[in-house]
Amino acid sequence: MSDVDPVPALVLDLLEWIGPAPRPYAEVIEVWRTSCPRLPAWEQANEQGFLTHTHPPGGVASVAVSEAGRAHLAAARPPAEVLAKG
Repeated sequence: MSDVDPVPALVLDLLEWIGPAPRPYAEVIEVWRTSCPRLPAWEQANEQGFLTHTHPPGGVASVAVSEAGRAHLAAARPPAEVLAKG
């Protein structure tokens, strides 16, 4: 059994999956919410301020990657073109 915590990598996957544009909240929850207490990627991303939530009156609730989330993702996973030039 491994002692590696998978949650930090899952948080990064979540941030990448959401991408540069907001996604509907319902879609994000359907794909990323889990009842497993060992894999709280959605909860961790929210607690760390990596996500923003908006729900305009009469509109669709959405989720986007925050400035902090983009910075965290860029630090942990540099863009492919940066790696290719390396």
